[in-house]
Amino acid sequence: MHVAHYNVARLKELPGHPAIAEFIDNAPKVNAVAERSPGFVWRLDDTAATVPGAGTFQAVSGDPYLAISLSVWETAEALQHFVNKTVHGAFLRRRTEWFEPWEGPNHVVWPVAVGHIPSLQDGEARLMELAASGPTANAYDFQYLAASS
Repeated sequence: MHVAHYNVARLKELPGHPAIAEFIDNAPKVNAVAERSPGFVWRLDDTAATVPGAGTFQAVSGDPYLAISLSVWETAEALQHFVNKTVHGAFLRRRTEWFEPWEGPNHVVWPVAVGHIPSLQDGEARLMELAASGPTANAYDFQYLAASS
């Protein structure tokens, strides 16, 4: 089994605003680090969702405030290493500069069969499952991973 990771956050400003420029401008760099990371399998890269005037930033459902990521990793440990031990971790620690507070969980991890590519709908369903039932082996967060290892 591999693991999928879905993350969602609401930007404080529209792409193109100077207050979030550092985040938007560095998203391609962070994505490139992910793609070169050990254990990386796949990430959503929908150029059709690119926001005009915002480089390669992608919006979901036409909402340019909504930043999402969806990826697949060989192991939860490989995902955790990328999230916390690469340049991604530095940006994660600064998330309150660019993103609104989020009610409930804003990320979810779940097992996927090798070769399976999850959809945004899969990610949203797992996030709702985590919010409704708490962490289980079918939908969990990084705290659950830390506690179960």
